[in-house]
Amino acid sequence: MTTILPLAPDLSLTLTDQGAGRPALVLHGGGGSVTVAGLAAHLAQTRRVLTPTHPGWNGTPRPERLAAPADYARTYLALLDAQGLTDVLVVGSSLGGWIGVEMALQDTAGRVGSLVLIDAVGIEVPGAPIRNISGMTPAEIATYSFHDPSLFRADPAGTTDERQAAQRASMATLAAIAGEPYMHDPALRARLPGIAVPTLVLWGASDGVVTRPYGQAYADAIPGAAFTVLPAAGHLPQLEQPAATFAAVDAFARAF
Repeated sequence: MTTILPLAPDLSLTLTDQGAGRPALVLHGGGGSVTVAGLAAHLAQTRRVLTPTHPGWNGTPRPERLAAPADYARTYLALLDAQGLTDVLVVGSSLGGWIGVEMALQDTAGRVGSLVLIDAVGIEVPGAPIRNISGMTPAEIATYSFHDPSLFRADPAGTTDERQAAQRASMATLAAIAGEPYMHDPALRARLPGIAVPTLVLWGASDGVVTRPYGQAYADAIPGAAFTVLPAAGHLPQLEQPAATFAAVDAFARAF
């Protein structure tokens, strides 16, 4: 069920709440909530899963105080607090992974129990730069984002004016909160040893946005983190290789 949840005087959060059991929070990347809908539905077979639409995406309003991924992390910790949830499995894709990392670092109440980062951005890795896809056409973005981009290129004729406007607004939000410096915080990598929860770093072997060495560096900086590479997948393995992605997340979640 998707509802509008008043979370603060200046913020009503669009939130999908499904399933029952141990809690999970699924955080999308720049492509919006549709990119994690299948993963959230899968997890909801055995868990209660909260999937927020980041304020500023899909036509939702964004308070000016949400100016960086760290601000979104505080918002989602407040959400977990309002729901009375602890020991939450946080799963973040791309930008959502960055927000999840900030949640784990900011958490002082045991809200975050474990963390899955799927092709996350947010850190700076010398020799493995984040590819700047701003200003690229959808076809160009697909080339770098997918192992087989031909399966994921959108047909412009099938996209409504309303949908295109929402996409432009989402990209404007992404640029506002993570455009400069591009998709990273120069200080974040040095803070990663402060993550004290079990962490799985999942990576698409063919990711052309943030490459495998970038993912390895991410995992190496988090104490005890596991690093798993998924073949024949790019930046969104949950879309290209859902079965393999779900299996990896399930195996990790069962262990904690």
